[in-house]
Amino acid sequence: MHDFWNQVILSNPLKKYVIVASTILMVVILRRYLSLLIAGFLFRIVRRVSAGVDKPSFVSLVKGPIQTFLVVFISFTSIEKLHFPEDLNFDIYEVSSKTIIHAIATIIIIIGFIWLLLRMVDFIALILQRKAHASGDIRDNQLVVFFRDFMKIILGVIGFMMILSMAFRWQINSLLGSLGIAGAALALAAKESIENLIASFIIFFDKPFTAGDVLNVNNISGTVERIGLRSTRIRTDQKTYVTVPNKQMVDSIVDNLTLRTQRKAEIRLQLSLSTSSDNLDRFIGATKLILKRDNIQTSSAFLSDITGTSFQVNVDYFTSPVSQDVFNTIKQQVNLEILRLLERLSIEISGASTDIRMSSGNNNPPPAAT
Repeated sequence: MHDFWNQVILSNPLKKYVIVASTILMVVILRRYLSLLIAGFLFRIVRRVSAGVDKPSFVSLVKGPIQTFLVVFISFTSIEKLHFPEDLNFDIYEVSSKTIIHAIATIIIIIGFIWLLLRMVDFIALILQRKAHASGDIRDNQLVVFFRDFMKIILGVIGFMMILSMAFRWQINSLLGSLGIAGAALALAAKESIENLIASFIIFFDKPFTAGDVLNVNNISGTVERIGLRSTRIRTDQKTYVTVPNKQMVDSIVDNLTLRTQRKAEIRLQLSLSTSSDNLDRFIGATKLILKRDNIQTSSAFLSDITGTSFQVNVDYFTSPVSQDVFNTIKQQVNLEILRLLERLSIEISGASTDIRMSSGNNNPPPAAT
């Protein structure tokens, strides 16, 4: 029996294969319980840093990456204890199969580790988002999303450098040194992208607008749906989706309609010259009474000009910063009441009637037609 377990298969005794397989099988069976144990340990550490942390949310985020990382790490560590069979060690483009397999294993372990760190970043962002919601400031929430994406990019770059160093045996220091000139050329080529990245930091720290605000910028009017590292996405009034580089959002004049304190409406009336001064006075006085309503904060109505064709009456009023639908309803009500007032006072709009005269060959002109 002893000779049976010691018989060599592919450069390794049979008992080593059994030990490695048993270890991997045990980890696969116990991965769920081990991941919950490790997640609980990490949760106790996180809870000390930030109070009020939700354990189920934390466990649901990190449980999957921990399971994958455990299985992959233990599996490759156990297999590493075996001697690589010389019969399977052949060259592929002057690279041995052993080196290739080792590089693949290293890449998988690094990816699993970076995945776990990314989930940790997601959880930290979740905590900060809940605090932002509790404070009621949506700008803080958008800032959390921005830095979450930024940290993920940093972790992705670190993971890529780890793969180059540990899997492909590249000297990162010498590589970065040799890329000095190339990096300068690359930075010059990526000048606009770097400017947009810097502009995104300016937007988040200066906070001229945030997601959900209604803007007018570069002849574009719409609602900000997302502020990214490179660009800002705006849903226009025509329901199209416009992407504006962050540099333009910083350099351009941005009219944030959401932050306005009032909404203004204007009416420009050109009344007929046949209107008497008494009727004009009555009309302006009655218009001021129409504008005295709860949803109108300030208003004015006055005779602004007298021309050769009409009397110019300007009506301006300001409402609170209500929604567009409510504002349109108020405008419609005011316009209809002013029209009814014109009808009651028999005041005509300038140009509403025109005299047409036709001449014939005889000396007696025909009567005028209206």
